[in-house]
Amino acid sequence: MKHRIGFNALSRKSSERKALKRNMVTSLFRYERIETTKAKALEVRKMAEKMITRAKVDSVHNRRIIARDVYDEAVVNKLFKEIGPLFAERNGGYTRILKTGNRLGDAAEMVILELVEKTKKEEKADKKAKKADKASN
Repeated sequence: MKHRIGFNALSRKSSERKALKRNMVTSLFRYERIETTKAKALEVRKMAEKMITRAKVDSVHNRRIIARDVYDEAVVNKLFKEIGPLFAERNGGYTRILKTGNRLGDAAEMVILELVEKTKKEEKADKKAKKADKASN
């Protein structure tokens, strides 16, 4: 039975696991999409969902709690200014996990962890790319 097992230890010491999750959450918020193993993605998703819920309300208290784990100030600002308001009406489910297959080296199941909705900057970049394609044709 798996009683009282609340998380996946990811075969790491607690300090290593904490650093791994902090780095992956920071990357998720910076790039809005990361590719990783399924086990890591499931653990990072828990942390990211809680942070986005906090980011919906921009207060000093919430910023300090998020800044405990996300050390990059630019990412914290992006979380509160762009990502938080984007999910203001949503009551959870801010991320999605897409399966991509198995890794060649060790056959680990790989997934893409991404935010459900994209920020406006990426949409502008997509429009510019489409205009450039049309102009080149």
